[in-house]
Amino acid sequence: MGSTASNRPKPGTLGRAQRKGGWLPPRSGAGHTPLLGASRSTLARYGFCYLMLALPALLFIVFRIIPIAQTLRLSVLNWDLISATKPFVGLDNFRALLQDPNFLLALSNTTTFAAVTVTASVLLALLVALPLARRVRWEGLYQLCYFLPFVAPTVPEAVAWKWICDTRNGLLNYLLSLVGVRPVPWLIEPRATLWAVMIMSVWKTLGYNMVLFIVGLRAIPAEYTEAGLIDGAAGWRLFRHITLPLLMPTVLLITVISTISAYNVFTQVYVLASDIQGSPAGLARVLIYDIFENAFRFYRMGYASAEATIFFVIVLCLTLVQFRVLRSQTE
Repeated sequence: MGSTASNRPKPGTLGRAQRKGGWLPPRSGAGHTPLLGASRSTLARYGFCYLMLALPALLFIVFRIIPIAQTLRLSVLNWDLISATKPFVGLDNFRALLQDPNFLLALSNTTTFAAVTVTASVLLALLVALPLARRVRWEGLYQLCYFLPFVAPTVPEAVAWKWICDTRNGLLNYLLSLVGVRPVPWLIEPRATLWAVMIMSVWKTLGYNMVLFIVGLRAIPAEYTEAGLIDGAAGWRLFRHITLPLLMPTVLLITVISTISAYNVFTQVYVLASDIQGSPAGLARVLIYDIFENAFRFYRMGYASAEATIFFVIVLCLTLVQFRVLRSQTE
């Protein structure tokens, strides 16, 4: 009886020793050094993590949030970089934009450009990725050939495409002549120039979208494909009912990225269409070029900021719509 009573825990130590119905071994030593050391190490780890997160967050605020806020502020001012006074004009800049033929033309061209390039680049990248996802021979070389235009600088590529699209001596018109098509004035007629920019943009972004599709296709478990083959699905039926639904998250990612990139097109237009931007006919004008011209050529910073605000709202709304539509198909 005495030994049994001596082995019982003291009433004051019952709550400290018992955890969730179990018994913990007694702590060594009279002080709280192990617990205090663990707390310090935990705080140090959390402090390091928050510090590493604070640096990118600070850069994001400085280079993203603050410029967006400044753009919204300038959009309601008559800011021209010359006058000492910057009067508040409210929504006058936005009203003027809706009546500006250059802005409406730029919006129409950019929307057409985005619709064509996003659709073409997504479909072509998927067609190229389907055979390469099966680990064919020389797949690394094929991926390099497709991906190299994406990582190469855009300006040299646009200069090269300017020679390719030359009306008399260009490679593109030569290839068209082989099938009986007459030479097209790619860099002279505004609509043809816009199509030349589309062709170059699809060529440049094809490799990046292809790599994302290859990753998405290889991430699909083989059990689903095997089950579909056992049930008699093959070819288009297998792709339509098994592969494509499982690939929808990748399709959503590529579509959103491609749409944002398409609406931000500038370099290709600036290099390829530089010779016709001042022509009295319809210009191969896009939104970013129009913002650039109003801001840094005519010094209408308030007007350009209003245009950038509308551009931001359009891209944001398109992204939200794509997330809603494609994510509903994914689920």
